[in-house]
Amino acid sequence: MIDNAESLSGPGALGAFLRTHRERVTPEMVGLPGSARRRTSGLRREELAQISGISATWYTWIEQGRDVSISAATLDRLAKSLQMEPAAREYLFSLASVKDPLAVPLSGAPDDSLKNCVNQIAGPGYLLDSCWNVLAWNPPAGALFSGWLGTVEQPNLLDFMFLHPLARQLVPNWAERAKRVVAEFRAETSHYAHSDAVRQKVISLRGQSSEFNQWWTQQEVLAREGGARRFNHPLSGETGYRQQTFFPAGYADCKLVMLVPES
Repeated sequence: MIDNAESLSGPGALGAFLRTHRERVTPEMVGLPGSARRRTSGLRREELAQISGISATWYTWIEQGRDVSISAATLDRLAKSLQMEPAAREYLFSLASVKDPLAVPLSGAPDDSLKNCVNQIAGPGYLLDSCWNVLAWNPPAGALFSGWLGTVEQPNLLDFMFLHPLARQLVPNWAERAKRVVAEFRAETSHYAHSDAVRQKVISLRGQSSEFNQWWTQQEVLAREGGARRFNHPLSGETGYRQQTFFPAGYADCKLVMLVPES
């Protein structure tokens, strides 16, 4: 049993992460003079604060795990001063629960390797972006959503649920499922608070669908999770699946949805 186990989140974890990286950066690496009398080869707190343009006292509070508010601009300066690699920078912003202004989201169509992943799935599978546009799908998904996928230039799962007449036929208990879809999408918008595309998608649907508008204004938030999914297919009849959602590495705004047929 290990006592005083390291916290994986919160101010204490943020302070420990910064301290460790500070101790790895030498004065010479950031253009400061070194000294043989230094007790450590890493930067002092005061030095890091100085080159980052922040108060030494305030930075000390951060390392001590005090609950202080930290802006994205401050985190950006600290990450650059500590010469963090992209993965370390991403982790830093995640620990602080702050959106990185330099984060580059996935835009446009996925590359061929990601599309090929979809085609390796035996059951229905498709890729969604932050607006729930369907970026790619495999033949089983095309068959399940026949009459929608492949018939519009840019299929969108929200548009399908609220604007396409097939949805109310294909999805049993449509109202219950559609209401949950709104709450799941609202939960995901917290990750894209500054996304104009997401904002425009919400505005568009609120104007086109009274149901979406009603449920959106209720402020319900639910985690998008897997579970049983049933469909009333016009050719196959009632079919059942277990939904699983995965997030491909390197594609922060993309998720892979798999529908595994029930045995």
